[in-house]
Amino acid sequence: MARPKSPELTQRELELMQVFWDSGAMTAAEARERFANAGSDLAYTTVATLVKILVEKKYLKQQGEHRPFTYEPIRSFEDVSTRLVGDLVKRVFGGSREQLLVRLFDGKKLSNKERELLEQVLREGKQ
Repeated sequence: MARPKSPELTQRELELMQVFWDSGAMTAAEARERFANAGSDLAYTTVATLVKILVEKKYLKQQGEHRPFTYEPIRSFEDVSTRLVGDLVKRVFGGSREQLLVRLFDGKKLSNKERELLEQVLREGKQ
């Protein structure tokens, strides 16, 4: 029995979306090539199937009327990552961003760059 399709991104779909976010509009063949260069050498048919699923889930849109079709992201990295992190906070930490931060920094020393960025985010939040 086939598993029901999830509206959420699978790990592999998220990895492929990262290729589109990094490179912009491209064909499935170009996406497969970039995916392979990033260390995930999948068959063209697998990438084409993933692209089709991402179109159905409304993460990508098809451009053009003739093959090869070009695909481009509809949803931004910021939109998707914000939603995924929000879901993580809600499901794993009961909605507590504080608990997420505690777990994130648990026993780890921040680098100067990380500390400066965190201080900047906190300053901007007060404004």
